[in-house]
Amino acid sequence: MAEKLRYTPYRSPTGGWGSVKSLVSHATGQGAVHASASLMRDHNKTGGYMCTSCAWAKPAKPHAAEFCENGAKATFWDLTSKRVTPAFFAQHSVSDLLEWSDFDLEDQGRLTQPMRYDPASDRYLPISWEAAFSEIGQRLQGYDPASVVFYASGRAALETSFMYQLFARLYGTNNLPDSSNMCHETTSVALPQSIGTPVGTVLLEDYEKTDCILSFGQNVGTNSPRLLHNLQKVRERDVPIIVFNPLRERGWEEFVNPQRPGQMVTNRPTRIATQYYQPRAGADIAVMMGIAKLLLEWDDAAKAKGGAPILDHAFIAEHTHGFEAFEANVRDTGWEEILAACGLPRADLENAARVYGHARSVIAIYGMGLTQHKLGVDTVQMLINLLLMRGNIGRPGAGICPIRGHSNVQGQRTVGIAEKVALVPLDQMAERYRFQPPREDGMNTVEACEAIVAGKVRAFIGLGGNFVRAIPERRLMEEKWRDLDLSVQIATKLNRAHLVTGKCTYLLPTMVRSEIDTQASGPQIVTMEDSTTCIHASRGKHKPASEDLLSEPAIVAGIAKATLPANPAVPWDTWVADYALVRDEIEACFPKDFRDFNQRLDQPGGFPRPVAARDRRWETESGKANFKIPKALHASFDDGTDPNVLRLITLRSNDQFNTTVYGYADRLRGIHGSRMVVMMNRQDRERAGVGEGGFARITTAVDDGITRSMAGFQVIDYDIPPGTIAAYFPECNPLIPLWHYAEESKTPAAKSVPVKIERDETTGASVA
Repeated sequence: MAEKLRYTPYRSPTGGWGSVKSLVSHATGQGAVHASASLMRDHNKTGGYMCTSCAWAKPAKPHAAEFCENGAKATFWDLTSKRVTPAFFAQHSVSDLLEWSDFDLEDQGRLTQPMRYDPASDRYLPISWEAAFSEIGQRLQGYDPASVVFYASGRAALETSFMYQLFARLYGTNNLPDSSNMCHETTSVALPQSIGTPVGTVLLEDYEKTDCILSFGQNVGTNSPRLLHNLQKVRERDVPIIVFNPLRERGWEEFVNPQRPGQMVTNRPTRIATQYYQPRAGADIAVMMGIAKLLLEWDDAAKAKGGAPILDHAFIAEHTHGFEAFEANVRDTGWEEILAACGLPRADLENAARVYGHARSVIAIYGMGLTQHKLGVDTVQMLINLLLMRGNIGRPGAGICPIRGHSNVQGQRTVGIAEKVALVPLDQMAERYRFQPPREDGMNTVEACEAIVAGKVRAFIGLGGNFVRAIPERRLMEEKWRDLDLSVQIATKLNRAHLVTGKCTYLLPTMVRSEIDTQASGPQIVTMEDSTTCIHASRGKHKPASEDLLSEPAIVAGIAKATLPANPAVPWDTWVADYALVRDEIEACFPKDFRDFNQRLDQPGGFPRPVAARDRRWETESGKANFKIPKALHASFDDGTDPNVLRLITLRSNDQFNTTVYGYADRLRGIHGSRMVVMMNRQDRERAGVGEGGFARITTAVDDGITRSMAGFQVIDYDIPPGTIAAYFPECNPLIPLWHYAEESKTPAAKSVPVKIERDETTGASVA
């Protein structure tokens, strides 16, 4: 339960004893101490289970404890001793539960039996699996397939994901939005245009060979803590790490490795970032433009003096297209407008450019701080431009490294969960499964939301996730969601998406990855893909939370069998009995990516999918890597002309993964007890007339006839650039217009929302 806000800037390193204490607290709080031994033995290790949290790579030679604080929290959350049984729903109406917080809902524990919402009693009532499948199938048979949405969160394994997308296409739709639409869809659009691949080019081994790292818009301490092990080793080779991020985050500053007893005893941290710069939200294009301009200027000077060039001219000539136009654009862009847009002094850009310009092999890391803007695609492509200028793609120790979120969000796309038909081998599927798949693109996440608002969606099936909590424009979406004829939610724990009910709503509980999944052929293996395109096997080790749970593949097959006519080419029951047969199907449909799939399951470190750009083969229209010219120097919907408009970044806490809130301790920012917090530069707070520790109302600064305003945010003075504020996701999602998304990718633009701040006179006292 939320308490009074306490804020004290956190001065300790990331990791260290703070992390250990947090794990002990969460293990005991969830009654999951029994899972601790398995964490050491099985977590992210060959023969064990893969983490359900982030998608960072798993090394071939794992550490003794191959997990981070967030991964352990996710496991304790999954393996909690708490249970949500039919008796719980008998005690609580849906209307009452809607008043509960996200944390309190999920903290009740694991769902144990399938349930159906009863509008008359406003309660969930038990239903048998057979009846649930039959009723859902009968309803789906009555809809136009174009009016049905099949959503997938990033947690389902490759086997489930393949079966799910095949079910949707056999049903007759490509409406397969997924959680990647909300985070790295921008990457999936930007990278193919620039280098011909929708994924990063870096493997874990490249961190051992790099001599410089650039990072933009990524908070390693909260979002991918295991990466800190690699970064620590990089720093011990005296390799520079240059960070651009609006907030100063402790993960980029100092790290004490819990795997090293000596460091834990001394508490002497490793310094991670060697240079740390804080541009305004949405200003990364300007930062990169400045660095590019400096590289050109210094290359000109070197050429005039007969010195070594700064640019890799041979690489540019042989491997790239469009450099001349890009060069002209950079030269024509003036320093005054660059510096005004980025909010940094030229000296900062010079310091960063000097280090980058002298490094041989450079890795560029980025996260949603680049992707979730109006010009997110342009921003990612500008980062690629920087790498191309010095030949940093397709070289050992170099490349582009998008940090993905959920543990298999990248893999789902690989096996066909995509609304774009160009990304899916429909011809192979048509021949193999003897049907005619739909050939028109389906809806992505934003388009599905637009269609729900317009009343064009009849049914929504959710394979995991907390959809109505994660999306923008939440108030309107929750109102329109109740008009859905059918809502089916496959889940492990109770969340708000289950309580915003359609006319007919089913709650279908499933196992978690760390639980033993026993089918007719015995215990099963599932697989997932990490951020570096490596495929890993996962074997559950714990008894399922309830005997009434079904696996995700069994649930997908159960609904599919009840919905579709029998098809001998699609033996659902046979596949559920032995997931190895599903992997054979994946290999048959995606032979390039999954050669010898079942034979390579236990390759240490996973087996990598082929990525042509790693070998400097460019699968683009030009046949080369393409320089792209950005449309503007800022990526935000805010054009920067109104000084009263601030740019809101929505972000996660240290006690959170995506919409799952583990508690109210954002330890690494020193914020405890509340999530209704807004972090502001002191100058902005004073200009808005808000007292220190006072309360504020945030209102979206757009004129579209809809007022989006939220009160009750307690203000804290924070190390953040003027013109930028930060508050928590998903609490602030009602402030994001549905039409505020990245051009081309339609990723919600949640990292520079234009807002205005005013004093809130209606809410209580100040910070404790």
